[in-house]
Amino acid sequence: MISSVIVNLAIVLCTAGAVMAHGKNSPIKIVLRYFTALSNVLCAAAALAVVIGRLCGSVPQAVLILKYVATCAVAVTMLTVLLFLGPMIGYKPLVTGPDFWLHLVCPILAILSLLLWDKPDAPFGIVFLGVLPVLLYGAVYLYRVILAPPEERWDDFYGFNRGGRWPLSFAAMTAGAFLVSWVLWL
Repeated sequence: MISSVIVNLAIVLCTAGAVMAHGKNSPIKIVLRYFTALSNVLCAAAALAVVIGRLCGSVPQAVLILKYVATCAVAVTMLTVLLFLGPMIGYKPLVTGPDFWLHLVCPILAILSLLLWDKPDAPFGIVFLGVLPVLLYGAVYLYRVILAPPEERWDDFYGFNRGGRWPLSFAAMTAGAFLVSWVLWL
């Protein structure tokens, strides 16, 4: 399983480099507002756990389930960029510099790793776990963009509340995350 170790180590290194590069331009607390950064950090942590497991002789199912959940999260990130944000604001700013690694390379590596070597042996119920990062982040985003006191609010940097359409955006992101999770489970 040397291939699994190499690909997962690449995820760890690429994520660390990209997040640090973003950290040069913005405080880390701003960088970590974005689902892109959070999902990639989760994926890198899961990838590191897989590497350690492989080097120690076996990867526990719990680690493979974490890897699955994290891969679902970065797949949602990649698809959101490709299908929603790219057409809305243009692809160039989303797939250059550190974002090239976080929006494309790491998600693709994570998906390949999951499908080729690191898939958990889990029942259909795992599909609901794959949606959990989107639900958790969606709740935080909803609060910080809409419900928080005005002086504490974030800008709607994803544009999910344009025209007050957050219920539609939340439903679409949840349904999309479920679909991604289900496809990766298959």
